[in-house]
Amino acid sequence: MFKALLIEKNEEGQQRVSVKQLDEAQLPDGDVTVKVDCSTLNYKDALAITGKGPVVKHFPMVPGIDLAGIVEVSSSDEFKPGDAVVLNGWGVGEQHWGGLAEKARLDSRWLIAKPDAFTAQQTMAIGTAGYTAMLCVMALEQHGITPDRGDILVTGANGGVGSYAISLLSRLGYRVVASTGRPQEADYLRQLGAQDIIDRKALSEPGRALAKPRWAGAVDSVGSHTLANVLASTQYGGTVAACGLAQGMDLPATVAPFILRGITLAGIDSVMRPKADRIEAWRRLSELLTAKDIDAITTTINLESAVETAALLLEGKVRGRVVVTLD
Repeated sequence: MFKALLIEKNEEGQQRVSVKQLDEAQLPDGDVTVKVDCSTLNYKDALAITGKGPVVKHFPMVPGIDLAGIVEVSSSDEFKPGDAVVLNGWGVGEQHWGGLAEKARLDSRWLIAKPDAFTAQQTMAIGTAGYTAMLCVMALEQHGITPDRGDILVTGANGGVGSYAISLLSRLGYRVVASTGRPQEADYLRQLGAQDIIDRKALSEPGRALAKPRWAGAVDSVGSHTLANVLASTQYGGTVAACGLAQGMDLPATVAPFILRGITLAGIDSVMRPKADRIEAWRRLSELLTAKDIDAITTTINLESAVETAALLLEGKVRGRVVVTLD
């Protein structure tokens, strides 16, 4: 038996979430069984747990798009019992039981070896948010956005992706401007490395097709009018890495920034990313992040607190990363 957070739906379509004891025989198919040490709460997990987004594809479901743990049973040639592994994405917690449980049975193709530089808890403090932020930074680099090009804007700055994007960009020598709806968190954002802070209201309303050029590049986890305004105010030849939809999945923009300023909108998918990209992103993270960086961004909770914390996360009352300990 093992403990898990389980999302169920009754015949009337009402969702119920509770911590339950489950039998290993209930685990889905997979060639690797992992004893989960810790998981995380991401925005997508919060949507699944609260039922405020169509994240879960079938019920019952164990949420949790991230996990770190130790292989217990394996019929894979790549992993053996005792190996420390990490998983991010791949539809886990949406279509396949995820990491908010003491056990997980998974497809070995979804796993990578835990980086030696991090503990299991540190990998989950980074999680999909930090790994996605690294992919965004790599996209800016691949499009030639170097620190001497000018300011880099990070929207949704108090969230997990935003917090790590600020920390990583600052460590690489970029001048970072943070956009937030929580001005009381200014000291936190400056500690991460932001040099200027702007109110998200300056970007969240309908704006002009083309605005004064301000940003050499940007990392956006917000979407909708915010992303449209970021695009409209990006400098000639700039790049915007888009990875989220906290404001909405619409994009009320025009072609003007693309055809008049030659900017690039780089879409960042972290869920189905090829393994080689994942390994490279985690390699870069292990080079750039210190334990102090990770601790500054992280809160730790137990499984029983996950439902309450998920609601707070959607209300914008959680900053940085939330690690859920299972061991």
